Amino acid sequence: MTYCVGLKIDRGLVFMSDTRTNAGIDSISTFRKMKLWEKPGERVIVLMSAGNLATTQAVVSLLDERTKAAADRAPTLYEMPSMFQTARLVGDTVKEVIAQSAPAGQTADSSFNASFILGGQIKGSEPRLFMIYPEGNFIECSDDTPFFQIGETKYGKPILVRAYDRRMSLAETVKLLMVSFDSTLKSNLSVGLPLDLAFYEKDSFKIGLNKRIGADDPYYSSVSDGWSDALKAAFQSLPDFSE
Repeated sequence: MTYCVGLKIDRGLVFMSDTRTNAGIDSISTFRKMKLWEKPGERVIVLMSAGNLATTQAVVSLLDERTKAAADRAPTLYEMPSMFQTARLVGDTVKEVIAQSAPAGQTADSSFNASFILGGQIKGSEPRLFMIYPEGNFIECSDDTPFFQIGETKYGKPILVRAYDRRMSLAETVKLLMVSFDSTLKSNLSVGLPLDLAFYEKDSFKIGLNKRIGADDPYYSSVSDGWSDALKAAFQSLPDFSE
């Protein structure tokens, strides 16, 4: 299982993903689920993945390989004129990988499924954020839907819905995501540390923050402990039921 969040604020785009993959309770591994592409001054692209690990790795590897031999393998992520066209390219690559991997009759809804969060900015347009489905189609975030989640979404969503504000600072946004991920980690053992965090500041055309957060990270520990204490205090402050 996986948990990834892409979130849009006034300052730019913030991304966080876990790194746990498992094929059973006794087979747990760590894989990076966030991939960054950057052409300073021109474009930044961030892609996070959830679903079948072989499928997601094949999609990311294929996209990355084509950027390294662009003359022979066009189109590439570095040639797309807009983030919308970039989302189409990723969606087409998802369909290509699933079609090549699956036996006759296999569909995107089966064991080969994969979903992605794509975000970034290409010079001449605004930062944009998309969620790409296993079928290759996609939707874009809006004022009504300012963040996307993929993977194990239900435990970390309530705090995002309640506390998100597009005017939040980066520090506040990271705190919000930490709480969302901590709630998920405590509720589902198939999501686990370390976490990958990235921040793209609007119109900078370079990654502003790219950090891995492990179990020994003091800020993560303080947020986790503080949130637990705050929930207990809030619960205890509620009136008792009277018969």
